[in-house]
Amino acid sequence: MMGPVISSRDCGSRAAAVPLVVSSKTKAQTHPPTSLVLPFSNPKSQLSLFNIHHKFYHTRRNGVAQSSPKMVTCSASAEKNNSAAKKLRLILDSPGVHQGPACFDALSALLVQRAGFDYCFTSGFSISAAKLGLPDTGFISYGEMVDQGQQITQAVSIPVIGDADNGYGNPMNVKRTVKGYIRAGFAGIILEDQVSPKACGHTRGRKVVSREEAIMRIKAAVDAREETGSDIVIVSRTDSRQAVSLDESLWRSRAFADAGADVLFIDALASREEMKSFCEISPLVPKMANMLEGGGKTPILTPFELEEVGYKLVAYPLSLIGVSIRAMQDSLAAIKGGRIPPPGSMPSFEEIKDILGFNTYYEEEKRYAISSSQMARQRASSNVYGIQRRTPDDTEQRSQSPQDPVVEVITPEVYGGYGADSSRGPFSGIWSRTLRVKITGRDGFEKLDVRIPAGFLEGITNIVPALGGVNIKGLLDDAAEEVGGKLLLDFNDTVGDRIQVFLE
Repeated sequence: MMGPVISSRDCGSRAAAVPLVVSSKTKAQTHPPTSLVLPFSNPKSQLSLFNIHHKFYHTRRNGVAQSSPKMVTCSASAEKNNSAAKKLRLILDSPGVHQGPACFDALSALLVQRAGFDYCFTSGFSISAAKLGLPDTGFISYGEMVDQGQQITQAVSIPVIGDADNGYGNPMNVKRTVKGYIRAGFAGIILEDQVSPKACGHTRGRKVVSREEAIMRIKAAVDAREETGSDIVIVSRTDSRQAVSLDESLWRSRAFADAGADVLFIDALASREEMKSFCEISPLVPKMANMLEGGGKTPILTPFELEEVGYKLVAYPLSLIGVSIRAMQDSLAAIKGGRIPPPGSMPSFEEIKDILGFNTYYEEEKRYAISSSQMARQRASSNVYGIQRRTPDDTEQRSQSPQDPVVEVITPEVYGGYGADSSRGPFSGIWSRTLRVKITGRDGFEKLDVRIPAGFLEGITNIVPALGGVNIKGLLDDAAEEVGGKLLLDFNDTVGDRIQVFLE
């Protein structure tokens, strides 16, 4: 009998198809009769294959038939997340143990990437400290964490695993949290089984929810992933080692693997032996270690030792926030003592600019540079009264009210038919004359008082759009033979400003 036929789409991947055979009968069948073709060049790192692997892996191990997998489609909002998640799954598929420092803002994440790490974590402990200045005891909210997370993921190209605490509520809240982290661009999400309010796993008084609720949180996370067509890596964390016992934490970890977790994590294991016992359960599911610096409950092991024990991922949650605190304390002490921090304690200004991307910005900016004449024309046409005097010997400075616009005079380079050449054109007789344009606002403040060549008619309408419908040429013709100044126009525009044009 044919097993379920599963259709899957990879977001953006168009690699050659790789055949796969799956079944949902019993654990005795490792490669059953149902055939599935997935368009993946690296099946282990792809969304649908990974979900199918877990669904049928747990079926084979437990010998219990599972429900048919859902159709998975990729939404546009999940595409960016899938790209990051695929990178993370490639890391999980690669040999060795992989170190991931924990960041707390965009800059710290950028420094992790520049240091050459393949991925990083966010730390709720550190974000609560940096964003709120408060302890990690449940003060920080879902909205604050996902907002900070989006700034972090947008700053780097390496995958980021987000600390989502306990999902911020019941399984329905967990689904919303997972979908929010997917939209924020996270490659992975850590979900724990603490009650609310939660706190750092290495502090006292840890409490966890029931087994049933803890499992339902992971199932809700898996459902949220499937519903969005995402490939986000679900890291299940249990704090039951401190809250209950080692045996309880091992039982929960197995149950989380059965529910579909991609990576298992027991926080605050107290010895190397406990760590080894943890890595022996669910051998096909990667394990994560937490090397809490400065005095946590878990012994600090080297990457080589962690790999030997059986870990795949290792987090360093406090290194960046810890050294930042000490560096700021030392700098503040120096400043208070009348000194500045010594050169060796901080990067130079040039180094800081390079880290933040100033040089890259300057190079990219050149692609969009425009000439000064283009810029001047744009300013003139985009500002209602966009003129400022600019002549080589002009040193006059006029005081203006705070509301006055910045203006710039555009001296025409070509006058063509407007009589720039005094030997021809209808304005040759008045080219030596000057037009004075004066604008007074409704409040009595002077907005503009500028003199321009009389032949620069087009320039006048750029300066004062309200003059666009006035036959200034006719007015100039009538006044061409007059000697001395003459008021050509005096009226109020639609916004109530008084506009006067004089021939001098």
